[in-house]
Amino acid sequence: MVLLRKLLTTLFSNAFELCGFDRKFGKVVISQRPELGQFQCNGALALANIQRKNPRRIAQEVIDVLEHREVFSDISLADPGFINITLSDEFLVSQVQEIAKDERLGCSIISNPKNVIIDFGGPNMAKPMHVGHLRSTIIGDSLQRLFRFMGNHVKSDIHLGDWGTQVGMLICELRRQQPDLPYFDISYTEPYPKELKVAITDLEEMYSNAYTLCKNSEKEMKAALKATMEFQQGQPGYRALWSYFRDISVKELKEDFGNLGVTFDLWQGESHYRDRIPAMIEKLRANGHAKMSEGALVIHLTKESDKKEIPPFILVKSNGGYLYSTSDLATIEERVDDFKVDLILYVVDKRQSLHFEQVFRAACQTGMVNDTKLEHIAFGTVNGPDGKPFKTRAGGVMKLKDLISMTIDEALKQMKKIGIAESYNDLERLNIAKKVSIAALKFADLMNPRTSDYIFDLKKFTKFEGCTGPYLLYSGVRVKSILRKASNKGIILGSILSPTSCIERNLMLELCQFSDAVQNVYFLRAPNYLCDFVYNLAQIFSCFYEQCHILREKDPDLQSSWLALSQVYLHELELVLFLLGIEIPDKM
Repeated sequence: MVLLRKLLTTLFSNAFELCGFDRKFGKVVISQRPELGQFQCNGALALANIQRKNPRRIAQEVIDVLEHREVFSDISLADPGFINITLSDEFLVSQVQEIAKDERLGCSIISNPKNVIIDFGGPNMAKPMHVGHLRSTIIGDSLQRLFRFMGNHVKSDIHLGDWGTQVGMLICELRRQQPDLPYFDISYTEPYPKELKVAITDLEEMYSNAYTLCKNSEKEMKAALKATMEFQQGQPGYRALWSYFRDISVKELKEDFGNLGVTFDLWQGESHYRDRIPAMIEKLRANGHAKMSEGALVIHLTKESDKKEIPPFILVKSNGGYLYSTSDLATIEERVDDFKVDLILYVVDKRQSLHFEQVFRAACQTGMVNDTKLEHIAFGTVNGPDGKPFKTRAGGVMKLKDLISMTIDEALKQMKKIGIAESYNDLERLNIAKKVSIAALKFADLMNPRTSDYIFDLKKFTKFEGCTGPYLLYSGVRVKSILRKASNKGIILGSILSPTSCIERNLMLELCQFSDAVQNVYFLRAPNYLCDFVYNLAQIFSCFYEQCHILREKDPDLQSSWLALSQVYLHELELVLFLLGIEIPDKM
C-alpha cells in the first residue's frame, strides 16, 4: 500500500519530467474546490513564471504524457492553469479493499527506524501533578504511541525532578515539625526507620509551607539551600529522607498518570545522573569547554553569527551546587553513550525555549552529540477564560486529580442531558463517563496547534456534538452497535463494492488518506493534524450513516458492502484514537 498523495505526486512528477521540467512541480494536494476534483496539481502556475509560457499550455502538455490513466476517472483544466484530478471508482475501491486486509490500514513502517527517547511529563517529587503537567503528558504520550507505530525503538522517560531545592525545603520543614527524628542527628549510627509517618498529602502540605517560608525569608531560603547541598553531598539522614519522599511521590505519580492512561518506560529522575556529573565536569574543564566566570563554572555559548546574546551555560554555581541544567547535560551524555540514541524529543512548555537552546548548544559545542538529533517539542499553555494560565476559583493551581474529577462530573451531566447510558447501572455509567472525560481532555488539548495556547472550556469539551472527543467516541460506539445488530441478524460482511453515491465515494476517499495523515503528523510532530483528519472522517461517516440505511437495506450485496465499509471506518477510528491515547467504550 502506498501513500495516496505520494502516488499521485509521483505520477505527475514523472509527467513534468517527461516534458523536460523539474519534478518538484508535480506536487499533488487536496483540492480546494471539491466540485472540480478531489485533488489538484498547481505546478504549471509556478513553472509558467519561470518558463514565460502560458500555464494552461504547460498543464495540458503534462496531462498528455501522464501515465497510468486507469487511476483517474477525470483530469481537467481550470484557469489559469490548475490541474483538477478525480480518481476512478475502481482504483478507489481497490485501495479500500487493500486497507481492509491490513491491520495497519495501509500505513507502512518507516524504512529507517531510530532509537528514540521521548522526555515528557516532567513532574517534581513531593509536588502534586497539576493542570500545568497536562499538555506535556498528553502530547508526549501521543508522540510515543505514534513513534512506536511507525516502527521506531522508543523509550519514554519521565525525568523526575528529585534532586533540587525542593528536597532541601522538605528536609527543613520536617525538621521544624519533628526535630527529634534521628535523620537530623549527625551522630546517629543505627539503621534509619523504614517507615515515616508522612503521607503524600502531608508531603504536599509540607512543600507548600516550606515554599511560602522560603519565598518570604532569605534566612529560610539559605537554610533550604544548605540542606540541599548537604543532601546532594551524601548526608546519610537526608539521603534516607529523600529516598522515602521519592518512593511515596512516585507511587502517587504513577496513579495520576494511570488515570490518564499514560505509562513510561523509564522513571529516572535527576538523581540517576548525579554520579556522572563530577566526571563530566572534569572532562569539560580539562578540554577547555568549561571555564570559570564570576565564581561559577560555565560554558560560553554565544557565536559571532548570533543576532542575540545567548547566556552562558552554568555547570557549577559559585557555591558549588549544580543546577537542573547540569543534570540535563549529564542526561544527554548517558543517552548518547549508553542508549546509542538517534533522536531525543523534549516535550516541554515553550517558555523553556531558551533553556533548551542553551542545553542543546552546550551538548553540540562540547562534542557530546554528533549524529544524535535533539528537538524541543514546545507547546503553549492551558488558559482560563481570562487568557491566563488556568487556575482554581480560589486562584491556586488546580491539581490534575481535581481537574479529572470535574471533567467526569461534567461528562455525567452531558450524558444525562442527551440520555446516554440511562439503562446502565451506576458503575457502568461511571466507567463510561471516565472514558468520555479522558477523551474530552485529550482531544481538546491535541486538536490545537501544539505551540498555541488554548482556553479551557469544560462544558464545550465534554459535549457530544462538534469537534470533541465525546463526539468521536459516540461515532465509534454507534458503529459497534450496528455491527452487533447485523451479526445478531445473521448479516455478514461482504466485498466492498463500487460507490453508489457521492457520500459513499467521499468516505472511501477519506479512508484512503489515513497513511498521508499519519506521515504528516509524524514528521511535523503535530498531533493536531491527526485530530483534524479523524474529525473530518467522522463527519463524513455521519453523513454516510444518515443516507445509507445499512440495517434496512434490501439489497444483500450492497448491505454487506456497507457493513464492510463501516468496519473499515471503525478500525481506522480506533487506530487514530489509540494514537491520540483515547479508548472507545463498547457501548453507551
